[in-house]
Amino acid sequence: MNNVKKSFSIRDMENLSGIKAHTIRIWEKRYNLFTPERTSTNIRYYSLQSLQKLLNVTLLYNNGYKISKIAKLDESHIPIIVREIVANNSEKNHAINAFKLAMINFDQTLFLNTYSSLLSERSFRDIFNEVFIPLLNELGLLWQTDTISPSHEHFITHLIKQKIYINTEKLQLVEPIKKDKVFALFLPENEIHEIGLLYLNYEITLRGYKSIYLGQTMPIESLVDLLKYYDNIHFVSYFTVSPTKDELDAYFDKFSKRLNLSGSSKLWVLGHQIQYITENKLPTSVQTFNSIEHLISIL
Repeated sequence: MNNVKKSFSIRDMENLSGIKAHTIRIWEKRYNLFTPERTSTNIRYYSLQSLQKLLNVTLLYNNGYKISKIAKLDESHIPIIVREIVANNSEKNHAINAFKLAMINFDQTLFLNTYSSLLSERSFRDIFNEVFIPLLNELGLLWQTDTISPSHEHFITHLIKQKIYINTEKLQLVEPIKKDKVFALFLPENEIHEIGLLYLNYEITLRGYKSIYLGQTMPIESLVDLLKYYDNIHFVSYFTVSPTKDELDAYFDKFSKRLNLSGSSKLWVLGHQIQYITENKLPTSVQTFNSIEHLISIL
């Protein structure tokens, strides 16, 4: 499952580049930009090198280069021009394309240089919301269609997490100034998708609250200890795959019995699974949010 994908169908090429399959074929036939290979059963496929070239060509094309001019460029010069564009132009689409290219090639240097270029003109919050969130949404679709492998996804998400950690740590050097509530962020058992929760930890800390980040796969029983230290705890969690829709009612009931005996604890929930929640049946201590922005708006 974790083998790096090295061959791509025309549909994969379209999904990753945003260039329609018939356009790719035109570029291939008219300008000899790509040379697909064939399987023993005569099915066309493209190499990792062809995909890398297509992403580079796409970035140049979207930056105003005519395809006829690109076709005449020395192949070794194309990546150089691309890096110059990325370094000098922090437009959202160019950055997302560069991050995808970094992912496909496991190129940490390209990721970091693209991020640094963005940071010279934008805040970390802008980069996360305007670039990383669209990129992550696109990666989810690419993963579901088997266009990229789990190795690619893990590589790029680790680098994004690294940036969240770095920016959060800067804020944690300052003592919290708001004392009316404490936030405890966790993911339920069997839940490991934490980028959204990590970013919320950054936003909560940015606003001067004390935030206790507990991370992945935390059973409710392990949260009880926090009640010995803090009053008015707001637990925050992401339900991406767990608990399942059939387990939600039991989970909220368990929260009320174990973590809200005094009536002062709250549970704020985001994520894919909230679509299965019936709002009028929720305990008063539980509140759902349809997005990070929605939750941030009431902090």
